[in-house]
Amino acid sequence: MKNSGYESARLLSEYLLFHYGAPREILPYDFGPRDALDFPRRCVTECLDASRRPARALDVGCAVGRATFELARHCEEAVGVDFSRGFIKAARTLQSAGELSYERVDEGALTTRCTAAAPAGIDRARVRFETGDAMNLPEDLGVFDVVLAANLICRLSDPARFLLAAPRLVKPGGQLILTSPHTWLEEFTPRANWLGGSRLQGLLEAGFTLERRFDMPFLIREHRRKFQWSVAEATLWTRLIS
Repeated sequence: MKNSGYESARLLSEYLLFHYGAPREILPYDFGPRDALDFPRRCVTECLDASRRPARALDVGCAVGRATFELARHCEEAVGVDFSRGFIKAARTLQSAGELSYERVDEGALTTRCTAAAPAGIDRARVRFETGDAMNLPEDLGVFDVVLAANLICRLSDPARFLLAAPRLVKPGGQLILTSPHTWLEEFTPRANWLGGSRLQGLLEAGFTLERRFDMPFLIREHRRKFQWSVAEATLWTRLIS
């Protein structure tokens, strides 16, 4: 998997704001798509079936870790893995210190000092973060009751490789949660490896049952007057019990 610029200070700030920013810090206008805020938390609240009482969770492509923390509300252990060393360093700081300051870009060189804070009411001892490649996850990670891959697959050079390895990561009866805006770009993924909806389903249906498919909007702020509004497709899968 290529680095693809995920170590820049500016992108780190964008992701800290995306994951931990208060609504007004991200979107200071009364108009705008407020239903698209708080996406990493919603990946858990809207997608996880907590009634199954999951014990272990894996957040692949965790970025700066908000969804990993949210998984720890429901699981005894939540592991976040990301290829970016800068993202993992930030997530570990939030796990150990509970907060991390950063500069939000407002306009040009104008910035505002903000503070990302780990979500309240979570035992941060349940969380750990590791650097790793989603397409080459170590065998000693073990298996999980929940695997979340939020907006990851269209940033992998070979997404099929990750999806074909998913059955060994998820316990029988466990949950696989995928979200993706399907923004296929050759700078990340060779065109031959792009996955349409039916192709993605074909890679998973031998090991999983598709339970639900729905749309999830999300908003990333670049600066005070520029935002990325996108709509991810969420698919929720259950690992087959053989």
